[in-house]
Formats: sequence, C-alpha cells, structure tokens
Amino acid sequence: MLHERIPNLAKLVEPDRVHRLCYTDQDIFDLEIKNIFEKTWQYCGHDTQIPKAGDFFTFQIGRQPMVMVRAEDGKIHVLYNRCAHRGVQVCGSRKGHADGALTCPYHAWRFHFDGTLESVPLEKGYRDTNFKKNDPAFSMTPAASVDIYRGFVFAKLDPSGPSLEEWMGPAKIAIDDMCDRSPVGRVEVVQPYNRVIQRSNWKFFMENQIDTVHPSVTHMAVGQSAAELERKIDRETGEHPLHYHYLSAFTTPFEKWDTLINTGYPYGHIVFSGYMGLRPTDPDTRAHEAVLTKAYGREKMEEYLSRNIHHVLLYPGVSIQSPLQQLRVLRPLAPNRTLSEIWHFRLVGAPEAIYRRALWYYNLVNSPATMINADDLENWQRGQKGLEGSGNDWVSFHRDYGRDTDDGSVITTNNGCSEAPMRSQFRAWVKFMTAEK
Repeated sequence: MLHERIPNLAKLVEPDRVHRLCYTDQDIFDLEIKNIFEKTWQYCGHDTQIPKAGDFFTFQIGRQPMVMVRAEDGKIHVLYNRCAHRGVQVCGSRKGHADGALTCPYHAWRFHFDGTLESVPLEKGYRDTNFKKNDPAFSMTPAASVDIYRGFVFAKLDPSGPSLEEWMGPAKIAIDDMCDRSPVGRVEVVQPYNRVIQRSNWKFFMENQIDTVHPSVTHMAVGQSAAELERKIDRETGEHPLHYHYLSAFTTPFEKWDTLINTGYPYGHIVFSGYMGLRPTDPDTRAHEAVLTKAYGREKMEEYLSRNIHHVLLYPGVSIQSPLQQLRVLRPLAPNRTLSEIWHFRLVGAPEAIYRRALWYYNLVNSPATMINADDLENWQRGQKGLEGSGNDWVSFHRDYGRDTDDGSVITTNNGCSEAPMRSQFRAWVKFMTAEK
C-alpha cells in the first residue's frame, strides 16, 4: 500500500520541487481520486444543458458515474448513476431525455427525477421481504451536496467541508466575469461540446494553463505564422482581424509575460490576470457596450468590460477563460490518462458578433483540431513519458522561488513568469492528500 511504501506523502512535495511519483504512481492517483476529486466541489454542467424536465447529462466525479437531471419542479438533481436493484447504470447515454421517470434498462425499476423509487415490476414478489419502497437504500443515491452559481452546477460527494461560494472564494470572479458580459446576466451552453483524451497526468493540464513561459516556446511556429499573415492583411487592407491576433499573441516575448500576475488561493484555485484585454474599438464592440450600458448603466459597463482576466482555475479540474466564454473540465481516468470536456457559452442578449468572436477562439485554440491544443498534448505526453523514466526523481518549480508575495495562505507573483502557481497548487495538494478522514 502507498502509506507503507511512502510513510509521509508530504515528503514528495518540497517548497521548490515535486517528486515525479506525484504524476506516475497508481496508488498516489487512487488517493487523489479519493481525497481530492471525490471530496471537493466538482463541476457537473450548466443548467441550460438540461432545460426541460426529464433532460439529463451523465459524467463522472472521480470514479463515480453520475447523472444530472431536471425534475418537474425545475430543480436540478445530481445522482449516482446506479440502479438500487442490481447496480446497472440507469442512464446509458451522455445526454438524453427521460419521459416521466428514469428507467433502468435491465429490470425496469423506475425512479423519480429526484432519485426516489417510483415503481418496480412484480411488486408482489417483494411482499414479506426486507424490501421497502420508501427506504432510501432502494433509491438512486443523491450527491451529498449540490449547488448552482449563476447557472453553473457543482456537486460534492462528501457532506463535510465548505459551501460552494466559500470554496470558490475570489476565484468565482471567472463566472461573474462571463455572466456580467450578458445584458441579462446569463449565459447558455453551446452544443455540441468537445472531448479530448490526453495521455498524461491531470496536473500537466492544470499547470500548463497558468504557465507563462511555454506559450512563446511551444506555440512559436503557429504564432509566427499567424503574425506574418496578420501583418500582410494589415498592409493590404488596413484591417486587424481579431482571429489572427488570437494566434499571433503566442509570439508575446518573455518580458511581456513577466509583467503579468498570477494569484494562488488556499484551495488551489488560481487567478491569472493581465494577459490581453479583448476590448477593440470596432462596431461590434460598440454594439456590445451599448446593450450593456442600457442594462447596467455606463459605470457598470465599464467595470465589467475593463476586467482583464485571462484564466481562472478552480482546483482540481476546471479551467475558465471568461472573456472568451470557454470552460474546460477534467475527468481523470488513470495516472497517465485524462479526459477533458471543452465547453463554449453564448452571452444571452449580447450581439451575435460577440458570440462569433469567441467561437473563433474556441475553434482556433481550444478545439481538438487546433494546432495550439496539439502542441500542448504533445508536450504533456512527452512529459509523462519522461517522468515515467528514472533519469531524475524531481520536477523543478524553482523559478522565482522566494521572490513572490506569500502570506502563508495566498501567493501572488511579483514576476509573471514565476512558477508560484504550481507551488500554490501543490501546497493545496498536500493538504488534501494528507487530511484525516
């Protein structure tokens, strides 16, 4: 067992380096699933994915198969996707609609949308047995806690711990920032969503999103090609297409990256700000400003559109790019295998051009087909293979160690290329992994 082989998990994480076993060891991965993913708040989906009673969406929390379903009263429930009879997963599709009840395909046990048992075939066969229709043991088990923040649905399998808003803390700005860009304060999910399997540990993804050194290296070829085309179009037409800038921005020099700010919070969340403000002066932006001014007044419009948040990570597995209406969520499968879901949102009531602008980024940067994503996936896989070797037992996070502002709880970078965000995540990792209970 892990605790017999490694008596002190905390010894795997030093202030400025981490042991490679944190990315490769099966026992450590199993403990991560148990102590992190199955105990903390996890993203389930958005309420607009299941607009009608009986609509459902299936996903995993840790190793637990779950289903999010809307009931007749409009309430959203998150249930373990398991029939109380013989254990068969009740909902077999990723999404769908159930008429009247969730029905097990094996023996036709039927469950209300809150998970309670509605009916069983041959009910007379259960007379004078220990079967009791109203016993929760014969219902679909609900998640211990379910909460919704501005349409974003989260669930927790462990009844202890903080509320959703307490857990999110300052990182909830990502959801606020996205929703506030709508004149009615709402977003709606865009279907279909993308799914990618990365052949690497889940932490590679979480570290990469706030790694400010890799973009100008990993994505240099794509960025330079886009920059050349951007300059050519400018010379010939005087225009600056924003979708080229999405890629040419990857040529940003290290000196610029070093001016940005990453802030790490106690639960492992990271807020990355100062990257690029998507506030051009074109007619589409002016139209967006106009609808927001009408809805909120000019002062609030300026406040909402002047935020400059590029990335927010909700630890351990959510990445939100609020100015671009993108969300990615991780579902770890193995130490070297991770599923990511890639979601895109529309700002309800905002001009269609603003949606199209964000859709360019979704397709150019975050989709499975983009060269940017392919660059990252290649590096993460090569990183995983390297750490599975024995050439060096340690992963270095030394850059700017000791130069950050650290009060023992919140870490803020003074140099944008600092590896403080990774150190902050592992500080939370140790607390989760070594917690009692």
